[in-house]
Amino acid sequence: MNTNNNWKKNIILFLTSQTISLFGSMLVQYAITWYITLKTQSGTMMTISIICGFLPTFFLSPFAGVWADRYDRKLLIILSDSTIAVATLILAILFFMGYDAIWLLFVASAIRALGAGVQTPAIGAFLPQLVPHDKLTKVNATNSSIQSLVMLVSPMLSGALLTTATIESIFFIDVITAAIGVSILLLFLHVPIHTKALEKQKISYFGDMLYGMKYIKNHEFVKTIFIFCAIYFVLVAPLVFLTPLQVTRSFGDDVWRLTSVEVTYSIGMMIGGLIMASWGGFKNKLHTMVLSNLVIAVCTFALGITPIFWIYLLLMGLMGIALPMFNTPFTVLLQQKVDQDFLGRVFGVLSMISSSIMPLAMLVYGPIADFIKIEWLLIGTGFLMFILSLIMLGNKVLMEAGGE
Repeated sequence: MNTNNNWKKNIILFLTSQTISLFGSMLVQYAITWYITLKTQSGTMMTISIICGFLPTFFLSPFAGVWADRYDRKLLIILSDSTIAVATLILAILFFMGYDAIWLLFVASAIRALGAGVQTPAIGAFLPQLVPHDKLTKVNATNSSIQSLVMLVSPMLSGALLTTATIESIFFIDVITAAIGVSILLLFLHVPIHTKALEKQKISYFGDMLYGMKYIKNHEFVKTIFIFCAIYFVLVAPLVFLTPLQVTRSFGDDVWRLTSVEVTYSIGMMIGGLIMASWGGFKNKLHTMVLSNLVIAVCTFALGITPIFWIYLLLMGLMGIALPMFNTPFTVLLQQKVDQDFLGRVFGVLSMISSSIMPLAMLVYGPIADFIKIEWLLIGTGFLMFILSLIMLGNKVLMEAGGE
């Protein structure tokens, strides 16, 4: 736990570096997606792009979790940021020289996904080193709001830049933002390395990984909440992936409609993060998480029955507000309940679950959506999410963990 009185300065430095870096990354991510969409107009190409964007994270996460426990977490974040920046720089130079094959963008997406695979568990495990435990809710919620703001601004800015500048010039922006982010961490953020990283490692690398899996299996709270999360990700997949298609089919294929859905949802998430930062949630964290799930379940169900577009937007905004009310207490509970030495591996497994289950669920939902109305899928999954939320509320292990 952090006893350092400089924690406020440290967390401001860390969140500033991550925000600058994330902003450049998101600009490029949107630019790549839209470039592939506009150049190819092919569903297959988009699918390959999505696979390149999640498979490497899935495969690397368990290894990255071990690294986050064995090595200096700050250094891991710096190395992954730098690797992504170098790969983006090479890509920018190749495009600048006229080598603009689409497969190069797939490679770039895969390298970026590898970087994300290393960073996610490292950041999740690093925050409790910087922040006192009783301040974790406020810090995680603030971070969520900042990220939502970046997610709100970056697609709009990326779209505007693509119409006025070349894609390689957007790549260069990412290189510059990564360099600034890394410099802040290197030069200004000084945090002691966590104990496990300083010890001589007594067990092998894979032994460490298996030890982490065993820890999760024997940790009642972590095991239970991960099972609930896995089921939830299966149910939420149509909401995440099929709503743009539903908007196009049911309300019209105007670009402004899709953009307004994204913007409303992002604004909702920003507001939700700010609410969590100031309120902090119920005394029992599980109550806050269940409230969030119930709101999302009811809104998902309602998306399947509303014929009016402005009500559809309102529901999207409500879900945006509700999401940080689940994510924030969930992340804080993991950071508080899990032994410091295992945090990296626990976040690594979580990253594996979150990066794989929804895309895999789409292998089933995608084809179904071609002969069943998406509205029916939303009504069904919304109802099941509602039931799942009530089961969570009745789960003794989760209730006890949330109230401690």
